[in-house]
Amino acid sequence: MTAAEVPTALRNAPTAHGLRGDYSNMASDWTVQQPLARYTEADHALWRTLYQRQTHLVRDYAAPVFIASLNAMECAERIPDFEALSARLRKATGWELACVPGLLPDDVFYDHLAHRRFPASWWIRTPEEIDYLVEPDVFHDVFGHVPLLFDPVFADYMQEYGRGGPKAIGHDAVPLLARLYWYMVEFGLIAVDGNIKAYGAGMLSSFGETKYSVDSEIPNRIGFDLERVMRTRYLIDRFQSTYFVLDSFERLFRDSIDTDFGPLYDRLKPIEPYAPTDVAPADRVIHAGTHEAQ
Repeated sequence: MTAAEVPTALRNAPTAHGLRGDYSNMASDWTVQQPLARYTEADHALWRTLYQRQTHLVRDYAAPVFIASLNAMECAERIPDFEALSARLRKATGWELACVPGLLPDDVFYDHLAHRRFPASWWIRTPEEIDYLVEPDVFHDVFGHVPLLFDPVFADYMQEYGRGGPKAIGHDAVPLLARLYWYMVEFGLIAVDGNIKAYGAGMLSSFGETKYSVDSEIPNRIGFDLERVMRTRYLIDRFQSTYFVLDSFERLFRDSIDTDFGPLYDRLKPIEPYAPTDVAPADRVIHAGTHEAQ
């Protein structure tokens, strides 16, 4: 399981027990100071290796807005200083990075997003974990998530997602909202000039899933529909069996603004969710997967 394959729902852990980060010195909002002095030259070298191999892939497979923003981040050579990166991000969209030890409780995570703060783990994986990581590290969080926070529409969507978190908690519907994050933020695809491109942080920080999500015959690729996404279970230990394809970030933002999620949660909770491999009768099928063994 890669760093990107840890579901948002796991952010509801009541304590830090069993998690990798050091939660002993965090503030009340679960943030810590980024310990820049603790990064070794080996850490920075591993960052460069990860960055270079993913950059090579995203040139062909990522949405243009992701590539443009990645170049603007100027962090190819070493693990970035969160404050310096936040300064550029604030100028672009008013967002900033919040340095955290690792996974967060749902309410804390939602609150950071609602205030345009993206929680990013400060630590980096070991060389032995280069392709397999349980918790999101600094590479997943910064390389995967931060580029799209430079896009005004996607940045506004992420804030609305955070603002909607308390309603999901109140309706005992966090798993439904987590599916939206999973499929649209971590593993989303988008149509660009007739071509399918990846923009999700999960696949774009994963060496194997970047190409797979766009080119493979195995998974489904289905046109985005809000309710369909929220009714679909996902996989946390392998590549996805279904990807949802946006026509535009504006559509995602508009549906999030225009939908009253309270009644939607109440209606969807009793309904049996779709399996990750399912194709529903009303789906706009872009590609029906073979679902051969991965």
